[in-house]
Amino acid sequence: MTASTVGGQLAEELRGVKERSGLSLAALAARTPYSKSSWERYLNGKKPAPRQAVEALCALTGTPPGRLLALWELADAEWSGRARPVSAPKAPDEPAEAEPERLAAAPSAPAARAGVRRWAVAAAVAGVVAAGLAGTAFLGAGTARPGTEPGDGRPRAVTEPPVRNPGCRADGCEGKNPVAMGCGGAGMITTLATHTASGGRRLELRHAALCRTLWVRTTGLRPGDRVELSLSTGRTQQVTATGGRDTGQYLATPMAAGDSGAGTRICLEVPGSRPECFTG
Repeated sequence: MTASTVGGQLAEELRGVKERSGLSLAALAARTPYSKSSWERYLNGKKPAPRQAVEALCALTGTPPGRLLALWELADAEWSGRARPVSAPKAPDEPAEAEPERLAAAPSAPAARAGVRRWAVAAAVAGVVAAGLAGTAFLGAGTARPGTEPGDGRPRAVTEPPVRNPGCRADGCEGKNPVAMGCGGAGMITTLATHTASGGRRLELRHAALCRTLWVRTTGLRPGDRVELSLSTGRTQQVTATGGRDTGQYLATPMAAGDSGAGTRICLEVPGSRPECFTG
């Protein structure tokens, strides 16, 4: 595929993210579920990149994923031949399903989660594709949060299935990003406990049985907030909200190897306040 196509432009954008990060193909393969040869094909446009690969690259490099995922939606439509004019946005007919682990702006309401993908892509990618792709139909795509959107009923051109053979398990996942390693996909996660802390901050203890790991997903943190997960085995992981982007999105701790939430402790430390802790 060439840069004159949406798929080619996506490959070019992904290649730029990789080059700016300084990560080698070998480093990408070591830190994601995708091989070195797969990354080479995705970044050079020889093979359509799965959505989860785009998410993994964004997660590893700290790149805001919304624009690239919106561009992926257009490329996916191009690959499958689904690109066609859309006259008006439509509300979704189906209820939202249980969501996978995703990193980006948190939703304001369940209906917004389900519907935003139908209409937000035009604004998200207009600046990227306007010059060479004026005739390409703008299909719906969300910038809400990266991750597979299960149950939307649409065929996918990217035939590579969702990751069910993640890039790590148990001790091999310790300290790694659940999205980048393919441990946070749809149908792979169980929320073991949900806690609401001061100021409406939300803390969710998440478990991926296939990866044999635990982590905490947070919502509503403020700059300087720190969340620490402690397991009964003595393992700990933590994350700190460092800026505005962290406060407007889901923010997750790295993974800790574990098969059970029993005896876990989650502590929120707000600057100038005593730690607020929850069990399990």
